[in-house]
Amino acid sequence: MSLTVDSPSPARSGNHHRAPGDAAEAARICAAWARSGGFDEYVVYERDHRWVFAAGVRARIVLTASAVTVTHDDVSVTTPWHTDPSAALAAALASLEIPDWRVYGWVVFDYSAAHHDLQRHVPDDAVLAQLIVPEVEAHVDAAGIDTGDADPAVASLLRELAASAAAPGPATPVAVDSDPDGYRGRVGAAVAEIGAGRYDKVILSRRVDIPFAVDLPATYARGRAGNTPARSFLLSLGSLAAAGFSPELVVAADSDGTVVTEPLAGTRALGRSGDLDESARAELLRDAKEISEHAISVRACVDEIASVALPGTTVVSEFMAVRERGSVAHLASTVRGELAPDADAWRALAVLFPSITASGIPKARALDAIYRLEPDTRGLYSGAVLTASSAGDLEATLALRTVFATDDGAWLRAGAGIVAQSTPEREFEETCEKLASVAPFVVRRDRSADQRCQRLSQQ
Repeated sequence: MSLTVDSPSPARSGNHHRAPGDAAEAARICAAWARSGGFDEYVVYERDHRWVFAAGVRARIVLTASAVTVTHDDVSVTTPWHTDPSAALAAALASLEIPDWRVYGWVVFDYSAAHHDLQRHVPDDAVLAQLIVPEVEAHVDAAGIDTGDADPAVASLLRELAASAAAPGPATPVAVDSDPDGYRGRVGAAVAEIGAGRYDKVILSRRVDIPFAVDLPATYARGRAGNTPARSFLLSLGSLAAAGFSPELVVAADSDGTVVTEPLAGTRALGRSGDLDESARAELLRDAKEISEHAISVRACVDEIASVALPGTTVVSEFMAVRERGSVAHLASTVRGELAPDADAWRALAVLFPSITASGIPKARALDAIYRLEPDTRGLYSGAVLTASSAGDLEATLALRTVFATDDGAWLRAGAGIVAQSTPEREFEETCEKLASVAPFVVRRDRSADQRCQRLSQQ
């Protein structure tokens, strides 16, 4: 057996191993690599049924609200920046003394604050983005396992860990139906502000704390088997760790200049029964509130793409399809264009981030409402997991349907798009439906299992 892929994988050189049986096994292999203890920092990223495990740090770029620091060969250079964080990252990457590089990392929701004149909400020392050029890049796909240019000892460890990758432990489902921070009331406040003409749409989110330590690699393996994401990821980088099953892209730009965004707006729950699920899909296509919410989101994305694209190249190549993403179905569209000569992938990120479907319309006013109406900072939630290369391509996937963790604990988060027709109860229910893509798959941390994995990596 092999993985189901949309197109054949490119031929690769390097150290190969047998092909995994399916997506669930590929995720287990990456989870085994992550939890082995052999790599302090890593990013697992799945795209088109191909997984990359990027581990170790050859070079690091850290962007705060006031400066960007590049560290390579134990030498750090810090440069202040103003106005445009994407330009600061692009300049930092251009300074790398590495001819051909690929970076992996994350950008948090606050990354865009300066671009929208909202930097007053973000402390100067807040870390907005962290990217690494990894020391090791191993791949898992239908062709098998490729350890690339890894050191022979590392390649041997990866093969051994893959061969012994076990099924994840049992899940401890997280309850998501309480409302300790008054989400329904905040939705009501947003509806009133929309009625007063302050903005047209805002995405309000709520946090659900997890009352136990979480095994993120095992949660990733279990959750990937139960989800149908656009992209998935597992990371431990800097102060953040996360396992997620992203439903949509913020932006993808290839080296030829094509730029794409894929807004999702409009939601119905799945998983109740075959007949009810079919009814839910049909409802999405005729519900006036959902259609209106989706259409204004697509219109905003068209305007954003057009602002960086050659005139006449911006198109909606797919409109209002129904896509299944784990526990829910969404209305989905695709907007694309060809980048203008004075724009690049980083400029596209600056314009499209944060996603319209995670912020609102008009974006700056919606962001201001989020900062006012949400009781805590979002962090990586509705930010992005990102990969880019020296060839000029970039992809940023939306950090939703994700388990987040720091040294202080772990949590889930979900939001809903609030428009004039919204009701607090329905929007709260929608957040529960989205959380059902993650909450049933959370695995409690077993320290004895961690120790067994670490012993194996040290042999």
